[in-house]
Amino acid sequence: MRFTINIDCTPEEARAFFGMPDVAPLNAMIVTEMSKRAKDQMDTLADPERFVARWMEMSGKGMDAFSGMLNAAMAGSGAGLASGAAPKKK
Repeated sequence: MRFTINIDCTPEEARAFFGMPDVAPLNAMIVTEMSKRAKDQMDTLADPERFVARWMEMSGKGMDAFSGMLNAAMAGSGAGLASGAAPKKK
């Protein structure tokens, strides 16, 4: 025997019913702070020199992120090659 129960409620009502916390104020605070930080850093993002300088300030983490980005770009450029095949010399 199988029963199906359909409950018509809002997500807020469902969270309250299951005892989950209301995270709307926390979400609003995070979105506001991220928007503020993005606006503050907009000039840095538009200038590549300042962007890389900002990464360098983060020491090892910045270098690892930059290295990872370059490795991904290089791996993507060779994606058309068959696996294990060497590129043809001109």
